[in-house]
Amino acid sequence: MHDKTLTELAQALDSGELSSRELTDHYLQRIEQADASLNSFITVTAEQARAQADAADQARANGNAGWLTGLPLALKDIFCTQGVKTSCGSRMLDNFTAPYDATVVEKFKAAGTVSLGKTNMDEFAMGSSNENSYYGPVKNPWDLSAVPGGSSGGSAAAVAAGLTPAALGTDTGGSIRQPAAFCGITGLKPTYGRVSRYGMIAYASSLDQAGPMARSASDCAHLLNVMAGHDVRDSTSVARGVPDYAETLNAPLSGLKIGLPKEYFGDGLDPEVEKAIREAVSVYESLGATVRDVSLPHTHYAIPAYYVIAPAEASSNLSRFDGVRFGHRCENPSDLIDLYKRSRAEGFGEEVQRRILIGTHTLSEGFFDAYYTKAQKVRRLIRQDFLDAFEDVDVLMGPASPTPAFDLGAKKDPVSMYLQDIYTIAVNLAGIPGISVPAGFVGRRPVGLQILGTHFAEAQLLNVAHQFQQATDWHLQRPATAEESA
Repeated sequence: MHDKTLTELAQALDSGELSSRELTDHYLQRIEQADASLNSFITVTAEQARAQADAADQARANGNAGWLTGLPLALKDIFCTQGVKTSCGSRMLDNFTAPYDATVVEKFKAAGTVSLGKTNMDEFAMGSSNENSYYGPVKNPWDLSAVPGGSSGGSAAAVAAGLTPAALGTDTGGSIRQPAAFCGITGLKPTYGRVSRYGMIAYASSLDQAGPMARSASDCAHLLNVMAGHDVRDSTSVARGVPDYAETLNAPLSGLKIGLPKEYFGDGLDPEVEKAIREAVSVYESLGATVRDVSLPHTHYAIPAYYVIAPAEASSNLSRFDGVRFGHRCENPSDLIDLYKRSRAEGFGEEVQRRILIGTHTLSEGFFDAYYTKAQKVRRLIRQDFLDAFEDVDVLMGPASPTPAFDLGAKKDPVSMYLQDIYTIAVNLAGIPGISVPAGFVGRRPVGLQILGTHFAEAQLLNVAHQFQQATDWHLQRPATAEESA
């Protein structure tokens, strides 16, 4: 049952082959048996899940079911969920129970889905390995000695291991696409503003975007149908109509123009990863697409620009966690300043503290223009690079990460960790959509093909990804470790 895609499970529910309660109980049992070795969940909401499953079965019996009614999924622990702990993977929010639902949570509840629980993540979404969580690192189900990627590593690992058929993640600099690549699943980062950020605890407000993570592009299309749309409660949400993303999945690719950015195939790219990506591109050529080289000349500025802009926004967003209104509070403070200092020092982990300090420095008097303003100018140039490229091609393709999943504890130097996001960060700076799909292996560790499109081209990306998955079976592979641990 847990080997089926979301689409296959929807068909089984429609046919009456199984009930939502049976499906939910199966996944809850999987989590209980297997997650001790993976650590992909922070909170499992079993009682709530069974109640939602029973309600979904009743809705089906009454003829009121939608496409997603009764299907289980998991939520990254960055989405506020009423009555459930929402920790952001941090000690700072270990005692925080959200009093309301994020918009995407609200939408999935209205669609009749079943929430299995909240998945582990890098603290406040800051990390590329899921080793920065207060609740301990998540392990990659393909190889328990490897990281699952971050920051949505818990969501990626849970889907890959068959603990949930789908999950929600967030992507600030690659945090959906990179863990999707490392765990051999499909992950979509929509256009900035396509999905509401209301109730999604902010890291960097001009970069964060929620997106679906699942087995296949088809699954992601159905999830995005629910997630996407304007929200008056989110000022960054775009008032634009939402197409049916599943409607165009089977459109032929004949005449598709693919661009390969030369900057994505240079120094630092693992040769085995490059081989897998080029073989994936050749599949597209066999499907009628044409391929040409393109250039994104400001790519090498993406990481320095990102690590000025994102920490600057983080230092502002995280200033609310002061030990006064909610979250962690130190014991017996001597005065207000001591309360602030010790509450934040105890509540935030090392990486979060590092980024807050970087951001505070770059926003300070004398450095704002030298760093922050200049980084925003570079951001505009990076965005223009993509727009220029899309004048000549329909989509861009390349690796999601320069290497397959690395070993737990292997990246002790923060800069070497930051370089893992070299192919994903520019996408967030430009605000365009991107998707990672399974495209091979290096040893037993998956490789992800990243496909990029112009703003609001999610339907085309999902079509391009789906056609690749119709011609290959990489997305159907399952990790043996998940079965061994279960």
